[in-house]
Amino acid sequence: MPLMTAADNARLVALAAIWGAAFIFLRVVAPVLGAVWTAELRVLLGGLALLIWFRVIGFDPALKRHWRVYLAVGTINSALPFSMFGFAALYLPASLMAILNSTSPMFGMLFGALFGGERVTLAKLVGLAAGAAGVALVVQPGGLDVGPMFGWAIASALGACACYGMTGVVIRRIGKGAPPRGVAAGNQLAAALVLLPLLPFMPPAGAPTLLVAGNMLALALLASGVAYLLYFRLIADVGALRALTVTFLIPVFGTFWGWLFLGETLPAAAFAGAALIITGTVLVTRA
Repeated sequence: MPLMTAADNARLVALAAIWGAAFIFLRVVAPVLGAVWTAELRVLLGGLALLIWFRVIGFDPALKRHWRVYLAVGTINSALPFSMFGFAALYLPASLMAILNSTSPMFGMLFGALFGGERVTLAKLVGLAAGAAGVALVVQPGGLDVGPMFGWAIASALGACACYGMTGVVIRRIGKGAPPRGVAAGNQLAAALVLLPLLPFMPPAGAPTLLVAGNMLALALLASGVAYLLYFRLIADVGALRALTVTFLIPVFGTFWGWLFLGETLPAAAFAGAALIITGTVLVTRA
C-alpha cells in the first residue's frame, strides 16, 4: 500500500472540512426540498460543474466508454447515500450525522472481506466491535430532542455509510480503467439519471429561500464537485481504504460547524461513542 505524501494529507484534511460542512448544508436544504430533490440537485449541479471544468482544461471523462462504471458507482456512492442522508437530515443534528458517517470504513472492511478478498485480522474484528459499541452510545436519545422518526433516521444514515463502504469494492472490481476525475463527474451524472424518475412523486415541501439556494449550491459545488475530485484522486493515489480515513476527521469538522453555525450541542454519550467509532475505524484501516 503506497505511503501518503504531504499533498495526500492536505487533500484529506480539505476533504474532511468540506464533507463535515456538507451535513450543515443538508440540515438547511433537506427540510425544504426533501431528501430526493436535495440529492438530485446536488449530483446534477455538481456533475455539470465538473463537466464544464473538464471542458475548460481539456480533459475527456470518457462518459460513453465507462458509462457502466459510472452508473454502478453513481448508484452506490451517490444516488442511494445522498438520498438516505437527505432523509436523515430531516430528523438528526448535523453533528450526529457526521459522527455516524465515521462507520463507513467499517462497512468497507466488511464488504472487502466478503467480496474483495481482504484479510480479516483480530485487530479489525476488535475495531468492528468498538465501532458497534460507539454507534450504540451515539444513538442513545438522552439529551437529544428526538421524535418517532429518530430510529428510522439513524438506520438511514447507517445505510448510507454501508453504501460508501461498498464503493471501494465496486471500483476495484469494475472501475480499474476509468479515470478518477471521470468517475467524479460521471458517477454524479449517472446518479442524477437514477433519481430522476422519483422526482414527480416527492415534490419539495416549499419554495427555496436565498439561504436554502446558497446552501444547495455549496452542497453541489463544494461537497460534490470539489470534494469528489479530491476523493477519487485519493482513491487512485493511496487506495480506497486509506481514502476512507477521511472519516477520522469529518466528525471533528462536522461537530464544530454544527456548533458554530447551527448552535448544536450533543450529550456526553455521543462524544464517547464518537471516540469509540474513530478508534474502531483506526483499527479497521490500519491493521
